[in-house]
Amino acid sequence: MDQVIISGIFLVLIYHLVFTDRPPTWVFTVAMLAAYFMNLVSTHEVLDKATNTGLVTLILLILVSVGLEKLTWLTRLSGRLVTAGYYSSIFRISAVTAVFSAFVNNTAVVATLANSVRSNPHHPGSKLLIPLSYAAILGGTLTLIGTSTNLVVSSFLEDATGTGLAFFDFFYVGAPAAVVGVVVLMLSTRLLPTHPIEPVDVNEYLIEAEVSSESTLVGNTILENGLRDLQELFLVELVRGEHLISPVSPFEHIEAGDKLIFSGNVKQLSALEEISGLRIFAVQEGLLNENVIEAVILPNATLEGQTLKSAGFRSLFDAAVLGIRRGGKRLSGKLGSITLQAGDSLMLAVGPDFYERTNLGKNFAIIDDEVIGARVSPLENFLLTTALVAVVTLAGLGQLSLVKGLALLLLGMLVSGVVKGAELRRRFPFELWLIIASALTLAQALTNSGLVAEITQYMHSNLQDLGPHMALLGIFLLTLFLTEIMTNNAAAALSFPLAFALAESYGLNHMPFVMAVAYGASASFLTPYGYTTNLMVQNLGGYQFRDYFRAGLPMSIAYSATVIFLIPEFFPFFS
Repeated sequence: MDQVIISGIFLVLIYHLVFTDRPPTWVFTVAMLAAYFMNLVSTHEVLDKATNTGLVTLILLILVSVGLEKLTWLTRLSGRLVTAGYYSSIFRISAVTAVFSAFVNNTAVVATLANSVRSNPHHPGSKLLIPLSYAAILGGTLTLIGTSTNLVVSSFLEDATGTGLAFFDFFYVGAPAAVVGVVVLMLSTRLLPTHPIEPVDVNEYLIEAEVSSESTLVGNTILENGLRDLQELFLVELVRGEHLISPVSPFEHIEAGDKLIFSGNVKQLSALEEISGLRIFAVQEGLLNENVIEAVILPNATLEGQTLKSAGFRSLFDAAVLGIRRGGKRLSGKLGSITLQAGDSLMLAVGPDFYERTNLGKNFAIIDDEVIGARVSPLENFLLTTALVAVVTLAGLGQLSLVKGLALLLLGMLVSGVVKGAELRRRFPFELWLIIASALTLAQALTNSGLVAEITQYMHSNLQDLGPHMALLGIFLLTLFLTEIMTNNAAAALSFPLAFALAESYGLNHMPFVMAVAYGASASFLTPYGYTTNLMVQNLGGYQFRDYFRAGLPMSIAYSATVIFLIPEFFPFFS
């Protein structure tokens, strides 16, 4: 009966991950609780999975990344990567992005470089942004901390065997795969589209209307004047002399000479023309540009599937949406009624409290190398880099556990003031912790029910003649398929138990199958949905789904062939 119950739980879990838009956090947590309340796992086992060493390492790494993102090396390089030579630009972007992505959160790397790459004067942004994303994916396969997926797999391995993956275990296969990937990128540049992307211009999103002294608006509040009830226009800011009021309270009184800044469908001027004493102008440069940023909605953000109005966007983030881009094109109409999707690019006018909100990192990737966060001083830059190199070196040599090294590094950042406690609270990856802890618990439930033993016996009886190479290929392709239709961490969590059982059924070393899961879960080149960086560049480059498939197919084939060939060379089937 236990086997039937856990099988049913997994089928429901997979259905919701693939066919519904429910957040993976919700799906995994509910599945874990179902297993717990049906006595498939004990309380001790649930708590043990929640404090798994690999999972704690992942949490520490993400928190340490808050400080590492403030390093200035990448920002200094960003303006020098793109030159008049197209192929040299591809090589520079790929090499720098891959190296930094091996040690720093690759979402932050892409966010730092994307703006300068898009706005370069030499080549269309669409010819460079997909290579930027792919290079970040390849760089993530070089080290244990290169991507959260590697740490997820290490968490599962440590849970199953008591020993996780070493820091540079991924380098032996990842480095050749990255080199092959960069070569393929340079050979297949003709498959990249040339989309004319209009420069992001504040004027494209806004209308400015000046209040004359004889206007009937003077002396009344925004609410009393009915300026909150316009159909396709929304009052986002008010300029009074040298001061910018943003966002605008509905109880703000209008004064003569005020400049009202509206966003929305800028072609719908009739609503404003009917108001006495309003003079409409093109938006003037100046104060507005100081608080306008661009942000991309991340997968599984709380905003996804909601409208601006239903989400209470303005009060939630202390920001107003000036415009929305999807598929490289600006959406028109009433912005408040548009259902938001992952990958949407928002033009935001942000208030003074925007960067203090606790939910930014869960919802947005900010595409602006000037506003990603406060940068560190040159001395702090040097000391932080030296400390990171020391931790990586000692961990790689086995002289210091990675979890202890990261804890020391994080403590040093806190003591020196590089990061603040409030920043760590805002960036704490609670959802990811829930997903991985729940997935580890479900894997334990599979073992407790005896289903893993049944699967192992079935595989031993029916797959023996296929040989280990075909089994390895099967696990890799399964994980690759899953990562294209759901998140890469979810794909790794679902594939690992099967991969480990398959290795045991053959009586082989489990490491080739473990690494196949890790590399397969990172191989998201065919769609914009499987990897966050692909979504981040979608609107920036004006890409369609077919652009990823055309450019990503040669990359996926070359990467997969390299990985499948090299894994048994460095991780033999017979240890």
